[in-house]
Amino acid sequence: MTDRAPQPVDRQLPTEESRDLLALVREIAQREIRPKAAEEEDSGRFPREVFTLLSEAGLLGLPYPGEFGGGEQPYEVYLQVLEELAAARLTVGLGVSVHSLACHGLAGYGTKEQQAAHLPAMLGGGLLGAYCLSEPAAGSDAASLTTKAVRDGDDWLITGTKAWITHGGVADFYTVLARTGAEGPKGITAFLVPGDAAGLTAAVPEKKMGMKGSPTAQLHFDGVRVPDARRIGEEGQGFTIALAALDAGRLGIAACAIGVAQAALDEALTYALDRKQFGHPIADFQGLRFMLADMATKIEAGRALYLAAARLRDAGKPFSRQAAMAKLFCTDAAMAVTTDAVQVLGGYGYTADFPVERLMREAKVLQIVEGTNQIQRMVIARHLAGPETR
Repeated sequence: MTDRAPQPVDRQLPTEESRDLLALVREIAQREIRPKAAEEEDSGRFPREVFTLLSEAGLLGLPYPGEFGGGEQPYEVYLQVLEELAAARLTVGLGVSVHSLACHGLAGYGTKEQQAAHLPAMLGGGLLGAYCLSEPAAGSDAASLTTKAVRDGDDWLITGTKAWITHGGVADFYTVLARTGAEGPKGITAFLVPGDAAGLTAAVPEKKMGMKGSPTAQLHFDGVRVPDARRIGEEGQGFTIALAALDAGRLGIAACAIGVAQAALDEALTYALDRKQFGHPIADFQGLRFMLADMATKIEAGRALYLAAARLRDAGKPFSRQAAMAKLFCTDAAMAVTTDAVQVLGGYGYTADFPVERLMREAKVLQIVEGTNQIQRMVIARHLAGPETR
């Protein structure tokens, strides 16, 4: 084997603390996540013990306030943690991003009493969250959701079905968007629902082309009783809360995509340096060298884009357009890079003996989740040219 294997990403981090944090994440990824990734993805095993470990290490609440058990890390640091985790195993990186998304509503819109009551356990108490917005007939058009929450004294009764829920059936809590008023975005309210609530059941997880270790399932709410004290924000504010969460969540997807792409490039480069044909490493051939150069350029550009958006968020500036751009570009880049990685490995790339075929299958879902890339283009265009007039 060559001694010119890829080196860890040279990251520009703001503090010594953040450099130590990334070193810890790399150590956990190398020791606890990467060695089991292929086998457990193939068998469809969800690594709950890894999330417990990450919680104990303080890695499930990085961008949230320290007073409630969070890590108080800027988004530019948190996203690079996600990238490292996703490079080791997307089920873990995406899972941390989804958990953070599920905490966003309470952290940003909950009362101090609600935050004190629930956030410590959510951020560092071993709990795992999920986010419930999509429905069987309300995906891209999320404002048309039909799951209802009806007042019953001091409680709400939630009835309906949510779809495509990451961690569906294994999460300890769900942030649920339900209709409490008229049709449209202004009739939606957010709730924090315990995972063991009576009347809440999960369907059999979907059979997917990738991320088989991450359960994705429909959730059925049959008159699930939730106290008004678990309502997040004001009645009718739910869609605003959901959109704010998605802006942040799209950056998480972008970072995960670059992690997957980086892992694919590392595998392709190692193989190209080691594999010999016609008496030379195939990395000597210009056609392949140019492929590797293009792959690396896409990754660096994507990383710079998501970090630029993260720094806007950290500075308290608008970042919705940049988040959509980052999600669009980074996930398209991941699809292109992983496809090229399979090509670099040739026939071996098409086999399960090497991870690039799995990375290619996993990259595809990142172009779909948390707003398809067609939706991202709509969001960007609206920022540029205003709403459609048709």
